Amino acid sequence: MRPSAIVLACALTLACSISTAAGFAQSKPLPDVVLVTIDTLRADHVGCYGDKQASTPTLDSLCAAGVRFTQAYSAATITNTSHASIMTGLYPSRHGVTDFGIPLAKQRTLAQELKQAGYSTAAFIGSVILDNRTLALGLGNGFDHYDDFPAGNTGGPRWERVERRAGEVVRRANLWLDQHPRGPRFLWVHLYDPHDPYEPPPPFAARFKGRLYDGEIAYADQALGQLLAKLRRQGRYDPSLILVMSDHGEGLGEHGEQTHGIFLYDSTTHVPLIVKLPGGARKGATVENTVSLVDVFPTVMDLLGLKPALGSIFAADSAGASFKEALLGHAPKPQEGDSETVFAETDYPLRFGWAPLKSVRDGSRKYIEAPRPEFYDLAADPGEADNRYQPWDANVQALRGKMAAFRSGAPKTTAAQAPVDPKTIAELKALGYLGADPGSTTAPEPAMLPDPKDKIEVQNLLHTAMMQEENGEIAAARHSYEQAAAADASSFFALSQLGQLEFRARDFKPAVEHLSRAYALRADAQTALALGQALVMTGDFRVARDVLEAALKQSPGNYAARVALGKSYWRLEDMAAAQDQFEAAVLLDAKAAAAHLGLARVYLRQKKLEAARAELTAAAASEPDHPELRELTERLKK
Repeated sequence: MRPSAIVLACALTLACSISTAAGFAQSKPLPDVVLVTIDTLRADHVGCYGDKQASTPTLDSLCAAGVRFTQAYSAATITNTSHASIMTGLYPSRHGVTDFGIPLAKQRTLAQELKQAGYSTAAFIGSVILDNRTLALGLGNGFDHYDDFPAGNTGGPRWERVERRAGEVVRRANLWLDQHPRGPRFLWVHLYDPHDPYEPPPPFAARFKGRLYDGEIAYADQALGQLLAKLRRQGRYDPSLILVMSDHGEGLGEHGEQTHGIFLYDSTTHVPLIVKLPGGARKGATVENTVSLVDVFPTVMDLLGLKPALGSIFAADSAGASFKEALLGHAPKPQEGDSETVFAETDYPLRFGWAPLKSVRDGSRKYIEAPRPEFYDLAADPGEADNRYQPWDANVQALRGKMAAFRSGAPKTTAAQAPVDPKTIAELKALGYLGADPGSTTAPEPAMLPDPKDKIEVQNLLHTAMMQEENGEIAAARHSYEQAAAADASSFFALSQLGQLEFRARDFKPAVEHLSRAYALRADAQTALALGQALVMTGDFRVARDVLEAALKQSPGNYAARVALGKSYWRLEDMAAAQDQFEAAVLLDAKAAAAHLGLARVYLRQKKLEAARAELTAAAASEPDHPELRELTERLKK
């Protein structure tokens, strides 16, 4: 029976025990630990989980060599949030990484614990969504090497810019294994390929025409095989502890959700989990006990016979519990009425102004906390098609009690989101996620926000539009954004994205119209900047000035806002204020040309020719082909 969230402390005695049954207690050489996370992989699209059409020979052979968990569930349905839970053993509301760009604060990671125990540690990621410097701050804590994406890599195909193919990720990981032949080693490999857009490389694209999601899985499976082959060549496969799982599943249209992140149904929370023990112990076994991915951290520590560092948040407030006993076959098979409680959370709907969701699963009962709550009897209704929620139902009341206890244990505040630069915002969009502002609400309770069930078609349209925009299908993207705005007139993101698309197309009048409506819904700095820039282009400099001043109150270090505000003041003949803004912009980025050109314009108006010449020289050193440079140089000569 898995401990509930109310009695987490009871799990610590198990999590800190020494595993002699597995044959690798602390007194013996510690084994390599290899953790593989295959992004967006549904359990029911893997051969050993029952999919007869699947082409997953590596995963199937690993099932035969290891232990397959049939009831494993993710704690979150967004990549960086779920991985933070895997690496810390904490639910999202505990570790605080509920959105992109929120750093892990004091929470110790599995990598830190294993490094302290003498492991060499390395991580190889397949997407910038897990970049330790931008969108997944702190996830690299404890890794000797964390294979981030190159900084400033804004050009080229998506496979170099925001994603790496599984084969490339494994190539890099295998090189590290060659360079670190001695153990113990902790290697984390993240394969992003099954994530949309589904674009498997040849020959998988042709083989899986019409089933491209499965083609991505087959390709990732092949790459996994190359990693395991490397371990075999090194003679390290058999003695290694290997854990393969997914961070979350994929909607594929179930419950109306095309991708993931919004809902907490099993389509996106049920994940494969396969554990190969050293020496092939428990080969081919199946575990039916319910487990969560937050249990991975304490289980690895338990198997290795390691205790968490003194004072770590994991040791004091872990929501995870070791499943070692079930893994080794010592735990009884779950019986009807047993309590195996796991939770899941998603705050991603807040980005759209919709209610966040939480769920609790206890055996075959599942409750989803939403503005319109849901309760499912999973034994009779595994597809979660028949919502049987009744507030007076005894099962509902029991699960609501568990949820109340879970919520009461969460910290009152979470870590602040780090500033997200425009390049990172573009990367998020390329990956199918919206915006940099995690959203906010003045509603006293999230339940007063719209239920995501009522808005899922809007989210699908927005996601489609972003993918079309990423692929250069601008007319199709505009149509999808317009459909989303028509379906929900209060959709901030539909209006904001449509306005920014029109701005990039230099159609400034409709850009101002859409961005003004978006700004009225949510006056964030990013929207204010976009609206201010569009107003400058339409010649409405007074309104632009006011909007840009508001933007800078929220984000005083925004270079683009400083430049746009300087242009507004220059057009309004306020040279002193324009100079102040351009000078502030130069302090923020002395290498960019726009602020130097703005100062040159001010100095030319003031007849300060030498000062103007110096600014033009600085601009030419940064951007010699800037379109305004020749014009201002000619004016200086006159």
